[in-house]
Amino acid sequence: MSDWQQISLGDLEAPARRKVAIPPQGSKASASSGYPLRPLGEVMRLDIQRTPMKPGTTYHLAGVLNAGKGVIAKGELDGGETEYAAMNVLRADQVVMRKLTAWEGPITVVPDEFDGFVVSNEFPTFTLGPDLMPDWMRHVCGSPRLWAEMKNRVSGTVQRRKRLNPEQLLQIQLPIPPREVQARIVEILDAVDDQIAALDAESEALEGLLESLRSNLPDTDHQPISDVLLGIDSGKSVQAGGEASAEDEYRILKLSAVQRGWFKTSEAKTVTEVAAFSPSHVVKNGDLLITRANTPERVGFVAVARNVPAGTFMPDLIWRLRVDESRVRADYLEHALSSRGLRTSISGTAGGTSKSMVKINKRGFGAVRVPIPSLPEQGEYVQRCDAVARGIMATRAEEARLRRVRAGLLLGLLDRTIEIESAELGV
Repeated sequence: MSDWQQISLGDLEAPARRKVAIPPQGSKASASSGYPLRPLGEVMRLDIQRTPMKPGTTYHLAGVLNAGKGVIAKGELDGGETEYAAMNVLRADQVVMRKLTAWEGPITVVPDEFDGFVVSNEFPTFTLGPDLMPDWMRHVCGSPRLWAEMKNRVSGTVQRRKRLNPEQLLQIQLPIPPREVQARIVEILDAVDDQIAALDAESEALEGLLESLRSNLPDTDHQPISDVLLGIDSGKSVQAGGEASAEDEYRILKLSAVQRGWFKTSEAKTVTEVAAFSPSHVVKNGDLLITRANTPERVGFVAVARNVPAGTFMPDLIWRLRVDESRVRADYLEHALSSRGLRTSISGTAGGTSKSMVKINKRGFGAVRVPIPSLPEQGEYVQRCDAVARGIMATRAEEARLRRVRAGLLLGLLDRTIEIESAELGV
């Protein structure tokens, strides 16, 4: 029995997850029935504890992630090896923010495991009053509404150096429900977050299975990939605009459109220099694409183009591999060239003077040796890989949908366009 036959979807140890029904919106006539707005200065206060940096004493250093994503450990430091005479101490259940680039939403509630960590004086801390639950405030710190209010109040002339002072944060007004309502909102949001986490774990487990299936290549003689290619088409370098939308008539793919065995049609920019392109630069469904330049970890990514909008062009850093369909399937090469072993072979042909950007050339890539079994055997290999790939896509789509809904759920609960009662029934 081969390795792939010993693996089944039932072997995946993804956490059990339950369905989360999304509560109906618009159950209130207007946002005027929302909870009263109160300045944050009424419900929390600036409370900074400083500790001197002593030589020979080890301190645990922390940082704050953007978009309310939490606190991060940044290693240890000796008190004698820092330019700071003193640093701020984090305490569990405090709010901490980063003044610099505060418009990116670097604010969160300190979890228990970071109690006692230190941060620079760029990170003021705030103690919550009795009207605020720490878990509720944790969700508020992940709200785009709060980030927008922070962005509106930053000061400075250079965008990357703009700051938000503690006093400016405390001036922000937010709807503050009673504590018992905060507790119910936390339960609802935590249930949705648990579902998202379970979907993410399920997707990771499936990706691990796909990795194993792809690497279990058919047992047959290897031959240079150039033997099964009719040619390699190059793209075109043009000046591109901003992110492409569904309304744009013409677009050019970004490097990120070609992932490791995945094609992301949304990764594209707008173009207006249509006259610079020829028919060979047009990307069509079924094209086998490869990144010819990228970071060492991502160079040589291969994917079949799917669901390609009309008017999509190929950039100069992406090639089209024209396969000899009498000998090899494009989707077989998509999976096979994404396997661990062949990924190593492809990246091994890359070179360049910059460590951050390397390139493969047609001669080196053409010499990469690939197992080419019969077409029926290729079909069986593709069928195994595709079965898991479809599961990954479905799980990712559900996770993305839930994240979109989650983004507006807190706002809906606060302005009461979503009823607490209906939300509780949903979860």
